[in-house]
Amino acid sequence: MTMQLTFGDAEYNGKRKRTRREVFLAEMDQVVPWNDLLALIKPHYPKSGQPGRQPYRLETIAFCLQLFA
Repeated sequence: MTMQLTFGDAEYNGKRKRTRREVFLAEMDQVVPWNDLLALIKPHYPKSGQPGRQPYRLETIAFCLQLFA
């Protein structure tokens, strides 16, 4: 049998402490002009449609670098 949530539990469930990483990435999103940065990189990034393994989208690579760097 499940217990009913109290108002205090329901209020706290939606909130949690933001990690330093989340705070840093949120600040970077505001500071870095991502569209301008991607426009600078795009001419040097491999193009799709050529034989061989297809490259990931540039936006995906930038997102992964942001998360894992």
